[in-house]
Amino acid sequence: MTDTPSDDPRPYSPGLEGVLAGETAIALVDGANGRLLYRGYPIGELVEHGTYERVAELLWTGEWTQEAGLTPSPVPGPVLSALRSLPVGTNPMDAVRTAVSMWGSLNRPSWPPNAEEARAMTCLAPSALAAFARLRDGLEPVEPEGSLGLAAGFLHQLRDEVPNEASARALDAYFVVAAEHGFNASTFAARVITSTRSDVASAVCGAIGALKGPLHGGAPTEVVNQLHEIGSPERAEAWINEALDRGERLMGFGHRVYRAYDPRAAALRKVAEGMGSTTEWLALAVKVEDVALRILAERHPDRPLKTNVEYYTAAVLQGIALPPDLYPATFAIARHAGWTAHAIEQAGDNRLIRPDVRYTGPAERSVPRAAARV
Repeated sequence: MTDTPSDDPRPYSPGLEGVLAGETAIALVDGANGRLLYRGYPIGELVEHGTYERVAELLWTGEWTQEAGLTPSPVPGPVLSALRSLPVGTNPMDAVRTAVSMWGSLNRPSWPPNAEEARAMTCLAPSALAAFARLRDGLEPVEPEGSLGLAAGFLHQLRDEVPNEASARALDAYFVVAAEHGFNASTFAARVITSTRSDVASAVCGAIGALKGPLHGGAPTEVVNQLHEIGSPERAEAWINEALDRGERLMGFGHRVYRAYDPRAAALRKVAEGMGSTTEWLALAVKVEDVALRILAERHPDRPLKTNVEYYTAAVLQGIALPPDLYPATFAIARHAGWTAHAIEQAGDNRLIRPDVRYTGPAERSVPRAAARV
């Protein structure tokens, strides 16, 4: 055989960009028109009229349940012991992954995955992250308050005080927009794992590993750093031009899918504007956004670079005084609803995900033989 890689005529798309890898009824990500629909409902309406609990049930079951209620669950003893054993400097994403893995060992989730397992994992995640955050600060975990939803309950367990309504509402809105986003890297990882008939805890652990990568889950922290560097609205134009002249990226702008304004950013901007505690911070964010969009349009008239969700995620999470190193892990606990919904959907009509690959190595050849001894 002397076939070479060039003999394979099939097209290849780096990063699988534009490749249709499956079908889903869970969400429509319409990048060209700046739309995001969860089972047909626009994300802006879900933020305005829904809660994370209702949205999670919608993703799992396809039904809008006005009475849907989820509350943070107590952290089981073995899970808490595992969190206690982690070094203080552990990445919070690793802590959440550890908690999910231990939960899976304790509960041995079935195959196919189901909504009950999805609810249990989604209710555990905020409690586990809050427990880890307190333990690393030398504080004891706080037992969940059964009257609070997942977002408010997370803040309560993190700070040992019931959050004010504005902060709880803002974080709940973030949980809603972060819950689901099509076949992104972490969700696709979860579906690949589910397709092997592995359990939902394994699928979520794999998804957390994908989200941990800085190209997927870390941008809001970088937006906060960027805004702190700019410092004041008056410095925005000069700072942005200097950064772009150095060939640096503006964090919070541009998206792999969206070519229009990210609808999640629009929904979170409305929420941020309603938070009285973020007036000065929001004024800076809005000014920087306006200047950045104008300069990007001038420099790249043929390349639409619009505000993405990370930009106003930073504004909201900074507004509720969440430690920046918890941003990616907070994203992860919100995305539990989407990951588990995709695991359920994948299992419902399963086929092992196993794409082909183009070989680019040497053509067939013989192994070198040792020289004959005289």
